[in-house]
Amino acid sequence: MDETTMMALGALALEAATGAGASGAFAGVGRTRQVDLAVRGEALETVSESTSQSLVLEVWVDGRYATTRTTDLRPDEVARLAREAVALARALQPDPSRAIPDPSLFAGRAELDLELADASIPALSHADREALCRAASAPILGQAGLISTTSACSDGEGLSVQLSSNGFSGSHRRTWLWLSSEVTLQDAAGRPEGWMSAGGPHRSQLPAPAEIGAEALKRARDRLGSRKGPSGRTTLVVEARVAGQILSRLLSPANGANVQQGRSFWAGRLDQPAVSPALVVRDEPLLARMPGSRLFDGEGIRAATLPLIEGGALRNLYLDTTYARRLGMAPTTGSASNRVVQPGSRDLAALVAGVEEGVLVSSWLGGNSDPTSGDFSLGMRGNLIRKGQLGEPVSEMNVTGNLLALFAGLAEVGSDPWPWGSTRCPSLVFEGVDTSGA
Repeated sequence: MDETTMMALGALALEAATGAGASGAFAGVGRTRQVDLAVRGEALETVSESTSQSLVLEVWVDGRYATTRTTDLRPDEVARLAREAVALARALQPDPSRAIPDPSLFAGRAELDLELADASIPALSHADREALCRAASAPILGQAGLISTTSACSDGEGLSVQLSSNGFSGSHRRTWLWLSSEVTLQDAAGRPEGWMSAGGPHRSQLPAPAEIGAEALKRARDRLGSRKGPSGRTTLVVEARVAGQILSRLLSPANGANVQQGRSFWAGRLDQPAVSPALVVRDEPLLARMPGSRLFDGEGIRAATLPLIEGGALRNLYLDTTYARRLGMAPTTGSASNRVVQPGSRDLAALVAGVEEGVLVSSWLGGNSDPTSGDFSLGMRGNLIRKGQLGEPVSEMNVTGNLLALFAGLAEVGSDPWPWGSTRCPSLVFEGVDTSGA
């Protein structure tokens, strides 16, 4: 399907729904193709390709709401689905919080080229993908102590269009290419592992494949001789490449659904001091070549910078139109785009040099956090820090506490935001963190 065909199918769905009595309707049509290839050692291990297409239709009928989805995009079936969606809505209970987004939320959409599509990515051949993986594995193969290594490539393209019965129309095209390597080594203490992954919407954002493999190997070697570190309260330096994961746990409950349903530790804390003023985070949807960038969200709400944390307080929630109405607030956007942390002035080496005693975290190893209370327990591995120098590698350690308390103890933000992915978070330094090990 091309964009013209998808627009026509969306318009058909809207016409059929409103013709059957819907007071409002919103249609989205999408097509996605993805290819995954992996080389384990020197052997091609997996190749998979998938293509999907679907139409999602939302309808509002006499104060009632229903949504339906189909992968059968024959025009007659689309029209039938729309009529059935209206009939289904009429059988449901009224929900006064459900309403089609106000057209004023569509107005003022930015006219920018976000550079989210690279024509060279859909043109990749099987041989191209395999060559990328083999080039990533080349620095690893034959190294002493190697148990296994896998390099994997994932690429794809997507096109989506959205239309509403009250004036919205927009399309979104994106591509992606990611390359990763994983390494497992053998030593007397166990089987240390290392990994590296990078990519983005454009092929030019990918580092040289050999650099990815070499970094994965280095990180596995850095784990040789790992043991449990000491238990106690200490300073934690979290590397940029994994700092975004702990930041995501902090911000995931900052949305209307969690707050309204009593499942968020942010409830009642909007604009109230809760974390360190060193942390400044914004949702930035209009950045070129960022995986989460967009001109509008899933409801057609125009994209704009959304301050999240400033001055030690949460300034906004992610609010779609439904939960905004339920909370008596104005809609912002229903989901995250790119989360960008304002960087500090010192890189990771300088941050480590400033720590007398602590732990550098290079990987999280599972764990969980409670969105209602903020309590968390996470496995970790990394290196001890002694008098500003990296010491021996440690693993099989846990970090426990409360997310708000953890980020209240954030002492410094690094100058080294991780360059791949939709979360641009630098290294973070936390003080007074409880760890358990030996």
